[in-house]
Amino acid sequence: MEMTEKLEHVLPSDIEKTSFSIIARELEEKNISLPDGLAPVIMRVIHTTADFDYAQSLRFSPSVLEIIKKALRAGADIVTDTNMALAGINKKTLAKFGGQAHCFMADEDVAKEAKKLNLTRAALSMRKASQIQKPLIFAIGNAPTALVELCSLMEKGFRPVAVIGVPVGFVNVVSAKEMIMASGFPYIVNEGRKGGSTVAAAICNAILYGMKD
Repeated sequence: MEMTEKLEHVLPSDIEKTSFSIIARELEEKNISLPDGLAPVIMRVIHTTADFDYAQSLRFSPSVLEIIKKALRAGADIVTDTNMALAGINKKTLAKFGGQAHCFMADEDVAKEAKKLNLTRAALSMRKASQIQKPLIFAIGNAPTALVELCSLMEKGFRPVAVIGVPVGFVNVVSAKEMIMASGFPYIVNEGRKGGSTVAAAICNAILYGMKD
């Protein structure tokens, strides 16, 4: 088999740093300039996905990063719609600020209620999360029905800190993201069909890592 690219010798401790250097160089080659305050988040998503489309498609409501960081410093929790996103979030860093990460998708009571009401577990897990008596940041990477349910809850008076809405897929994904952007609540959304649990976790981690200093 002919190799099209030579292997580089990179120390394990330097892999991430080297990756970000490559991303920065390729963004420059593409004549893409990222806003200073948003660049760490966008670059970490590109690092996670190897997809430069995110440099153009991620949308941030005004001051959303500052709003999320302020809430996290005060001990806000993060709620995800998948255990994959839950696993990817750096819970050790989150705990330093007094926060926890939650995912209720696999809870037995959520499954039973979803079957009874003929709704998705993602929607029911949002209802359960809304009962947590703490400021909440939602990181949705898979289920558009979770975003739709959050919009319904917000219309009834529920007040999340912010919604990270990056589900991936084909059915109701684009419209659910548009609903979040029109809700009036702080958001980070990736327009279009792309997204995923790894993207949701990457956004959370980029924000958390930016709070270390």
